[in-house]
Amino acid sequence: MPRFLAHLRHAAALLLLPTLGLAQAALPVGSSYISARKSAGAFPLVAGGRAAPLYMSEDDWAGVQRAARDVQADIKRVTGREPLLLTDAPAAGPQPVVLVGTLGHSVLIDRLVQAGKLDAGELRGKWEKFVVQEVDNPLPGVKQALVVAGSDKRGTIYGLYDLSEQMGVSPWYWWADVPTQPQKSLYVVAGRHTLGEPKVKYRGIFINDEAPAFAEWSKEKFGGANHGVYEHMFELILRLKGNYLWPAMWGRMFSVDDPRNPELADEYGIVMGTSHHEPLTRAHAEWQKFGHGPWNYQTNDTTLRRFWRQGMQRMGTRENVVTVGMRGDGDEPMSEGSNIALLEKIVADQRQIIADVTHKPADQTPQMWALYKEVQEYYDKGMRVPDDVTLLLCDDNWGNLRKLPKLGDKPRKGGYGIYYHFDYVGGPRNYKWLNTNPLPRVREQLHLAHEYGANQIWVVNVGDLKPMELPISFFLDYAWNPDAIAADQVPAYTQRWAAQQFGSTYAAEIGDILAKYAKYNGRRKPELLDASTYSLATGEWAQVVADYNQLAARAEAINQKLPAADRAAYFELVLHPVLACANLNELYYTVALNHEAAKNKQANTNELAEKAKALFAKDAEISKRYNDIAGGKWHHMMDQMHIGYTAWHDEPKDVMPSVITLPAGTAIVPAVPVAAAPLGAYTAIEAEHYTQAVNAGPITWQRLPDLGRTGGAVEAVPVTAAPTAAPGGSSPHLEYAFTQAQAGPLVVQAYLAPTLDFTNTTGLRYAISVDDAAPQLVNLNADLEPEKGSRRWGQAVADNIVLKTTPLGPVAAGKHTLKFWRVDPGVVLEKLVLSDGTLPATYLGPPENTAAKPARALGSR
Repeated sequence: MPRFLAHLRHAAALLLLPTLGLAQAALPVGSSYISARKSAGAFPLVAGGRAAPLYMSEDDWAGVQRAARDVQADIKRVTGREPLLLTDAPAAGPQPVVLVGTLGHSVLIDRLVQAGKLDAGELRGKWEKFVVQEVDNPLPGVKQALVVAGSDKRGTIYGLYDLSEQMGVSPWYWWADVPTQPQKSLYVVAGRHTLGEPKVKYRGIFINDEAPAFAEWSKEKFGGANHGVYEHMFELILRLKGNYLWPAMWGRMFSVDDPRNPELADEYGIVMGTSHHEPLTRAHAEWQKFGHGPWNYQTNDTTLRRFWRQGMQRMGTRENVVTVGMRGDGDEPMSEGSNIALLEKIVADQRQIIADVTHKPADQTPQMWALYKEVQEYYDKGMRVPDDVTLLLCDDNWGNLRKLPKLGDKPRKGGYGIYYHFDYVGGPRNYKWLNTNPLPRVREQLHLAHEYGANQIWVVNVGDLKPMELPISFFLDYAWNPDAIAADQVPAYTQRWAAQQFGSTYAAEIGDILAKYAKYNGRRKPELLDASTYSLATGEWAQVVADYNQLAARAEAINQKLPAADRAAYFELVLHPVLACANLNELYYTVALNHEAAKNKQANTNELAEKAKALFAKDAEISKRYNDIAGGKWHHMMDQMHIGYTAWHDEPKDVMPSVITLPAGTAIVPAVPVAAAPLGAYTAIEAEHYTQAVNAGPITWQRLPDLGRTGGAVEAVPVTAAPTAAPGGSSPHLEYAFTQAQAGPLVVQAYLAPTLDFTNTTGLRYAISVDDAAPQLVNLNADLEPEKGSRRWGQAVADNIVLKTTPLGPVAAGKHTLKFWRVDPGVVLEKLVLSDGTLPATYLGPPENTAAKPARALGSR
C-alpha cells in the first residue's frame, strides 16, 4: 500500500500533529518528512540559526540550478535564514550540507554512486524520479549530507520542489498569494524519501479561452503573454509535479510574441505542445501572420508544408510533443469534402517533415493526434495514424469522456492520452467564470481514463488558470498516481489542500466549504442559470438560496478568524467564489419572485425589482474586490461575463436580467409570500443509502461520496469488468426497501451522472425491477450524442444529470424492494425517486424522505 493511502486515511489526525503547520499537507503522494522538531537521525536543514549550504555541480542542468535558487529563497522565506548555494565541492568540516544533482549529469552525484554511497539502481533509466536521503561521510572531510538526486532533469527539480512543499511553501505562493508559516528550524526525517515515477508520462495544462481575463491581466502586468508571465506558469507547473503546457493561442503566438518563451520553457524543463488543431508547433495565429492562401491542404499543400517545416526547424532539439493532423481554420471542422485518405496523407507528409528536419526517424519525436469533436468520427470510420503517435482522446468539453481504449486491444507504442476541460467556450453555453468542477466527479472520470490505459498524456483546459487552483492541483496530483487517491479519499484530499494553503486550524471547515461550493456550482454552471432554473412553487429556489447563503456565512466567519496575512489568498481561493455564487443565485431567485409578484400585481413587485438591481450591482462590486485584491495584482482576472447569456457565447459585459415594474396607479394586492406547494406522495432515496448491495465475483459496489447534485453516488467496480450478460438472480445489484402507501402504478426516476458511452458500443445500460419481477433494461445513452447536435446531450450537461423514467406497472400496498441492476461499467447512480408519475417539476428532484439507515455490509449473497 502506498504510504499516501494510509496517510490520507489518518488525515484528520495528522492535521493536529505538532510538526510544521503545513508539512502534513505534502502532495501529491508520500508521507511528510520535514518537521520543525528534531527526531532521531533527522537531518538539520535549518537548526541553531544556521541553514545547511546547498551544493551542486556547475555542469548540472540550468533548470536544476534555477530550481535550487528557488529552494534557497524558500528556505529563507520559511526560516529567515538563507543558505549558501555553491557549485564547488563542499569544504571539509562538521557542518551538514545538501548535495543536489542529476544522475549522469552531476559530478557530485556520480561520485556518490561510484563510492557506493548512493544506490543508482533506483534512479537509472527511470522517468522523473527523485530520492531524498541522508548520507554519512559522502565526500572526503564531509560528515553528513542530505542528498537530493534525480534520474533526469525534472526528477531533480521535483525533488527540490518537494523539499519546498514539505517545509510549508505552497505551489500557489505566487499565483494565489499564499503566505508561508515561519519556522525557526527544519529537520528532514531519517529515511529514503521518494514519490516514485509518475503513472501519466506527460501531465499539464492548456491556458485557453483566456480573453478578457488572462489576456488583459497579462497585458497590464507583463506587457502581454511573454516570458515574464510564462516563467511564473512554468514554475507553478513544476511545483505541482506537472511537465507539459499548451500555451495561450487565441491571437497569440508563443514562439513569435517572445522568442524567449520556448527557450525558457526548455530551460525550466517544461515539455511544450500546441493545442489539438495547431500542427507541428505552429500557433493558429501564425498562419494569419505568415501563411499565404487558404488553410486547405487540397489546394495549398506546398505552402502548408513549408509553414510546418519552419515550425519544426524553430523547435530544434527542445522537448516537445508535436501535434499532427489538421482541423479547419480557427478550430473549425474540416470541409465536408475532406476525407480519411486526405487526412492520412496530411499526417504522413507531416511525419516526413519531422524526420527531415530532426534527421532521425519520425517515431523518435513524441507526437500526438487529438480525436477532438468530429476527428473522433474519422477514427471510428477507420482513419489510422502510425503506432508511435499518441492518440489523445477527448471529453465532450463538459468533463465527460467520449472514448477510451478498448480493453484487450494490442498496445500502441505511442499509447493514449486524454484532453479534459475545466473551462470551455462553446455550446450549450460558455463556462469561463469560476470553478464549477466538483472533484468527486473529476476523479471518477479520470479514474476511467487510468483504468482503461489512457496514461501517456493528460492535459486539461484551465481557461484563465485562476480561479481553477484547486482542480488544477487535483488533476496534476491524480495524474502522478491515480491509485493513491481512492473515491472515498477525495474529501481528505480537499482538506489537506486547504491545510497546505491556510494551516491546520480551519482546514476541515475550509475543505468542506471548497467541496460544497463546487458541488453547488456543479448542479448548474452559473452561465446557465436563470430565474426559471429551480422551482419557485415547491420551495426549491428558496432552499437553494438558503444553502448558498449559509455557506457564505460560514466562509465569512472563517475569514474573520484568519490572520491578516491569509486574507488575500482566502478571498481568492474560498471567499470570493462563495460570495459571488451566493449573490448570483439570490439575484435570479429575486427575479423569479419579481416575475411571480408582477403576474399577480402584488404590492412588493417594484421592491423586488429594485432588490434584483441591487444584487446585480453587488455582483460587480464582488468582482471589483477580487480585481483589487493584493494591491491590484489580479486586475482583470474577474472580468469574465457571466450574467445575461442568451446564446452559447458571451456578450461584451454582464446584462441585468429582465425585471418587471408596475406603473404608478396600478391596482395592486397585498404581497403574499410564496408558499411551497406539497409535492405529493413519493419516495426519494439518495443512491448511497441502499438497503443492501449484492456483489458477484469480482464485481462490488462502491460509494462515491459527495458525487452528485444532492448527495453521493454509487457505481459498480472494477470499471473494466465486462458487461453483465443477463441481469437478474444473484448478479450484481443494489436493493432499496420502500413502502407503497396504497396500491397503484409505480414509476421510477433514476438520476444518473451524464456519463457518455466511452466504450463506443451499445450505450451504457442498467436494469431496474421491483421485488421478483424481471429486470427492465434501460439505456443511459440513447440519443446522447454530443457532436451531432443532440438536444438531449445539451440538456444533460446543462442539468449535469441524465433522468431516466421507467414505469414498473401496478404495485400492491405494503413493503417492497426496488432493485437496481448492474449491466455496463461506468454507470453512476445518484438518486432514485418513486411515485405514481404525477410529481410537480423540480430541478434537483424531490428531497430524500426516507430514513437514511446504514446499508448492509458489502458481500456476495
